Amino acid sequence: MSVRIFVTGGTFDKEYNELTGQLFFKDTHIQEILSLGRSKVDTPVRTLMLIDSLEMTEHDRQLIAENCLRCEENKIVITHGTDTMTETAKFLADRVQGKTVVITGAMIPYKFGSSDGLFNLGSALAFAQSLPEGIYVAMNGRYYDWNNCRKNKQTGFFEELGQ
Repeated sequence: MSVRIFVTGGTFDKEYNELTGQLFFKDTHIQEILSLGRSKVDTPVRTLMLIDSLEMTEHDRQLIAENCLRCEENKIVITHGTDTMTETAKFLADRVQGKTVVITGAMIPYKFGSSDGLFNLGSALAFAQSLPEGIYVAMNGRYYDWNNCRKNKQTGFFEELGQ
């Protein structure tokens, strides 16, 4: 079973410029993360964009949806920034059917060495293989239905709505 991975950027792939103190994008780290995790899942990876999710436009979300619809795999993981992850999930829920799509991200960049991204990516891969068709968000070892979660900006964790 193959799980397609689409990379869109977000904190997952940010790096730190030691001279300016700014975070920036250079390239994705997904292959390195999969290798570190000793993943044996067939995971074709395609980078769609490397942007902060706060800068994501409807055009960007349309590109993500089109790639989900066009790919031959019916199990998909999308790496994404956490700030607008649920907006993209809603966009995809309106357009992508017949596939299992799991959106995940990180609160700490992989290059910082203590990123939650490794755990979140591994969880997302497992959820993509085991959940029924639909759109999901996977963070902090849990999965959520796309329309029943939010990022709690006080705690830095995702949670079900109403908590």
